[in-house]
This record gives sequence, C-alpha cells and structure tokens, in this order.
Amino acid sequence: MGATLSWFMPKLYKPEAFALPDGIYMDGNSLGLMPHAAKKAVERRLTDWAEQAVMGWDHWFGLSESLSPALARLVGARPEEVIATGSITTNLHLLVPTFYRPQGQRRHLLATELDFPTDLYAMRSWADLNGAELRLIPSRDGHTLHPDDIAAAITDEIALVLLPTVLYRSGQLLDVARWTEYAQAQGCVVGWDAAHSIGAVPHQFHDHGVDFAVWCSYKYLNAGPGAPGGLFVHERHLGTVPALRGWWGNDKTSQFRMENEYSRGEGAGAYQLGTPGVLSLAGLEGALEVYEGVDLAQLRARSLELTGLMLSLADELLPEMQVITPRAEAERGGHVSLQWDHNKQVSLALRARGIIPDYREPGIVRLAPIPFYNNEDDVRGTMQAIREIIDSGEYRSVGEGSAVS
Repeated sequence: MGATLSWFMPKLYKPEAFALPDGIYMDGNSLGLMPHAAKKAVERRLTDWAEQAVMGWDHWFGLSESLSPALARLVGARPEEVIATGSITTNLHLLVPTFYRPQGQRRHLLATELDFPTDLYAMRSWADLNGAELRLIPSRDGHTLHPDDIAAAITDEIALVLLPTVLYRSGQLLDVARWTEYAQAQGCVVGWDAAHSIGAVPHQFHDHGVDFAVWCSYKYLNAGPGAPGGLFVHERHLGTVPALRGWWGNDKTSQFRMENEYSRGEGAGAYQLGTPGVLSLAGLEGALEVYEGVDLAQLRARSLELTGLMLSLADELLPEMQVITPRAEAERGGHVSLQWDHNKQVSLALRARGIIPDYREPGIVRLAPIPFYNNEDDVRGTMQAIREIIDSGEYRSVGEGSAVS
C-alpha cells in the first residue's frame, strides 16, 4: 500500500462491494465487475415485476430520470442535462443529426483515426447522407494525437467535431476544456465520447461548455454487460427538438394521451426513444450506489497512483514492451497500454494464471487497475507475472483462443 493516498483508502478500496473472481482482474476498462448492489437492484425490479406486474410502472416510469443526478455528478453536469438511455451508437445517431447543420463550405464532420470504430460508423453514416466528408485527425505514432494535428484539422469547413475523452487503445486523455473552447471558437459544434473516462476521470461538461456527450456504463461504472449508456446535452440546447424522436422522449405529463403530435419532453430526457429496459436500468441503478460518498478527485488521484506504479514497473521489468500510454498525468486516463508482437499470447497466458487483462490489436495489452478493487499488490503481481511468462517462454505454448474482451 502506497503511503501517499492511504489516508482516504477506506472510502475508495471496497472490494467487498463487488463479486470478485479468483485471481487478479485488470479488465475493468472493458467490463467492470458486478457490484453486489447492482445484483440486488435487478432482483428488486424482478420482484416488482413478479408481484406487481403492470402496476410496477407506477414507480418504473421515472426510473431513467431518477438516475440523472448521480450521473450528472460524474460528468460535471446539471441533472436536467443528463439522461440514462440507449447505447453510444444509438445516442450518436440521435445527437449528430440534431446538432449537425451543414451550411455552405462548413459541411464536413471531424473525428480521429484512433476513435472506437462505432463512432466512425455513426459519423460516416451522417456524412454520407448529407453528401459530406468524414475527415479524420491523423496520428503520428499510431497511438496518440498531437495537439498541432488536432488544431490543424479544425477548419472553417468543419461543422461538427466528435472527440474521445480517452483514446481506447493507448489511454491518452484529451483536454476537454481546451478542445471544446478551440473548436467552438472556429464555429464548430463539439461532442465528446466519454466511454473510457466516465467513472474514472472527473469531468466538467457543463462548465466547459460541451455541446453534447455520450458514454456507456458497463466499463468503469460497472453497470453490467450491455447496460444502458447515457448522454449529455448542454442546457443552452435543451430547447432544441431532437431530430429523431420517440414516445419516451415526449412530455411526460401528456405522454399517455397518445397524441399524434410529438411534444418535447423536459431536458435531456427528450432524447429517449422507446420504452426503457427496466432490468437493464436496474443494473445501473445499483452500480451508481458504489459512487455514493466517493470524492471523484480522490478516486482520480488513486487511479493515477496505481497506473503510475504500473508504468514504473513496465520500465523496470518489461523493456521489450513499448509503453504507448502517455506518461504525463494530465494526458493519462485510467488504463495502461503495452505493445509487443507476442502480447496476444501473453494475454492468454495471463488468463491461464487467473489474471484477466484486455487485449486489442495490434499487439496491445491494456491493464486497468481499478481503485475500488485493485491495489499495489495486484499491480505488482500482474507485472511480475508478465515477466515470468516471457522469461519461461510460457507464452509460446498457449493455444490460439481469443484474448479479446
């Protein structure tokens, strides 16, 4: 246990709150472990269904909106600016056409060549439908983005910019305040994909003037596989009618009048489409309990302490591997990425030892020490195991199973 932050550790390190697998789990950036509170919340909603049947809607009706305050705290927003709904892909398909307004030469969309593919699929869909281009910010090293290249790509031909808060492969953290202000000054609308930062990195989307943002909840938020994601729309845009509409985004006071004309709902809730999945929302409902009373600045500090130790050990123990995660704390998200030609085999060998990493092509092991359930012993044990797997040649004898998660 490091001494720097140990005084507040009892508030953060609570492995008893999770269903822990045997061994060491380092894949919380891909799928967070199940909080016991999430299981209880799902069971509670199942009981509601069993005992109350359709009458359960008396208290399920506003379930999505009831989660907004807790989510808003995680992204630095006002509750009315946030709603739990959809997935990253569906939410992008809702938000992009609402905010994308091509005019004259300002008609193209901008993303990065290092984005998670679903972002590019969604953005390219709307570019194609509007006869525009999806332009991509290039990477000089294949892992990170250089500030000069971001700035150069934001021109007077760009109508809408979508950036990732954290690059999923390398873990590079982008400066939300800086690039929001810069792009808006060039006349662009700016959206962010916070999939790899919400729950690990505090944000201030409202104060930074972000136009919109999306995220998932099954990574650091631990809400369960396929749990509903969320979206943020700044309050200055809350009077805008969504380009794509559904009945759950209708004004709640008139929703069950079943009128043929859409009446915009309140706040970000207007971006909801169909009836929400109550059981899926319950997983998020319970998972958010883990964050109650947690100081997000302390959570971030602890995460940096653990990833900092991991970087030091990588330098000491794994000289054959390239660290592709930025070293500077202001540029580092919640995971560390190491690249080596044989890392798929290393990942499989780790799993055989009961250590669960994440693997991404080409040759990238991603390791995420989560402050809620990982500590220094886990970090040291993981890095030492990798060294042993290489030294013994163990990685050469593993099968060809999938190491992707």
